[in-house]
Amino acid sequence: MTDTNAAPDRVPVYSWYALAILTVVYALNFLDRTLIYILFTPIKTEMHFSDLQLALLGTTSFVIFYTLLGIPFGRLADKKSRKNIIAVGLAIWSLFSGLTGFCDSFWTLFLCRVMVGVGEATLGPAALSLLSDYFPPRVRATVQSIYSSGIAVGGGLAFFLGGWIGQSFGWRWAFYLLGFPGLVLAVLVFLLRERPRGASEAGVAAQATGDWKDLFRSAPLRYLFFGYALLGLASNNLGIWVPTFFVRVHQLNIMTIGTAAGVISVFVGIPAMVYGGYLSDRLRRAFRGGRMAMTAGAALVSIPLWIGLLNVDNLPLLFALNIVLYGVSILWVGPATADVHELSGPALRGLAIGVFFSIVNVVAYGIGSPLIGKLSDLLGVATNAEQMRFSLLVCPVACAISALLLWLGSRARAAGADADASATRGRANADGMPADIA
Repeated sequence: MTDTNAAPDRVPVYSWYALAILTVVYALNFLDRTLIYILFTPIKTEMHFSDLQLALLGTTSFVIFYTLLGIPFGRLADKKSRKNIIAVGLAIWSLFSGLTGFCDSFWTLFLCRVMVGVGEATLGPAALSLLSDYFPPRVRATVQSIYSSGIAVGGGLAFFLGGWIGQSFGWRWAFYLLGFPGLVLAVLVFLLRERPRGASEAGVAAQATGDWKDLFRSAPLRYLFFGYALLGLASNNLGIWVPTFFVRVHQLNIMTIGTAAGVISVFVGIPAMVYGGYLSDRLRRAFRGGRMAMTAGAALVSIPLWIGLLNVDNLPLLFALNIVLYGVSILWVGPATADVHELSGPALRGLAIGVFFSIVNVVAYGIGSPLIGKLSDLLGVATNAEQMRFSLLVCPVACAISALLLWLGSRARAAGADADASATRGRANADGMPADIA
C-alpha cells in the first residue's frame, strides 16, 4: 500500500477555490440528506407513519443505492472525469430532494429518498480524490476536515432552516426551498479544472494501476472500515433520532430544536472538524497511527456523554452535554478519509473511499437507525416516550466497540510502519547507502 509524505510545498490559489466549491457542495449534500430528520414529527402527524417507517424513509431508502452505487462510482472516479461525476450527481439529488415536497404516500417519499441517495453516492469518492490531487499529503487531514465541515454547515442549515420553514409554512415547503437550488451549483462544479491523479505526491503520479484486493489485505484498513462504521452509527443517529428524542421526552418544538441544532452545528461543528483534522495531521507526523489513536479517544469520551444525554432532565445541562458530544462526534471524518487515501494510494483512492462510505452507511443508516426505530416500537415509545432513552443506548455501545477497533487499527498502522522502516534500513545497509525513512 502507498504511504508517502512527499509533496510540493506550494499550494496553488486555485486549489483553495476548488476546496471552497466542493465544501459548499458537501454542505448541500448533507442538507438534503438530513433535512427530513427535523421534519419527522410533522410528516408522522400528517402521514400516520410508525417509527420504523420514519427510519426507513430517513435512512434505509437513502442508503440502499447510496451504498450499492458507492463502490462502482468510486471505481468510476478512479478512471473518469471526477468533476463531471459530481455535477451530474448534484443535479440528480437536488431535483429529487425538491420533488420530495410533492409526495403524498410512503412509497413516493421512499422513491425520492432513494434517488437522493443515488445522486449523493457520486460525491464522496470523486470529491475526496480531487482534493488529494489539489493538496499535498502533509495537510491532507486538515483539508479533508475543512471539506467535511460541510457536514456541520449542511446539517446546521437543515435543522435551522428546516425547523423554521417546517414550523412556519409546512414540511413540504422546506423541501421546495432547500432542494431545488442545488441545480444552479452543479454548473459551477462542471466548470472546475481537474489535476492529474497523483499529482500532489512525488514519485507516484505515474502509477496507473492498483489491485483492489489490496484494500482488504491491509489490517489497518479493516480496523478503520469497521471502527468508523460503528462511530458513524452513533454520530449519525445523534442527528437522526436525538431531535425526535427531544420532542418526545422533553416536549420541545421543532423550531427550538432546529435553531439550537443549527447554532451548534456551525459554531461547534466547524471548529471541531477543522481543529480535529489539524491535530490528527500533527499526530500523524509524530507516529503513523496518530489519526486513529486520536479518534479512538474521541469514541471513548463519547460513551459517558451519550449516557448523560439520555438520562439528564435538566435542560441547560442537557444542551451542554449535547454541545460537547456533537463536537467530539463530528471530528473523525477528515482523519478517517485522509488515512483511507494514504493506505490505498492514488490508483485506488476512489474505490477505497467508495468501500469506506458504503460500509459506514450500511452500519450507520442501514442497520443502526432502523434498529433504534424498531426498538422504540417494541418498547412502546408511542405510549411511553421515556422508553426512547433505552432504544438510544445502541449509540454508546457502538462507541465502545469503535474505540477498541480504532485503537487496534492505530497499533496495526504503527506496526506496519516499523516493519517498513526495518525493511528500508535493511535495503540501505545492503546497498551501503543511508536509509531515508518517511
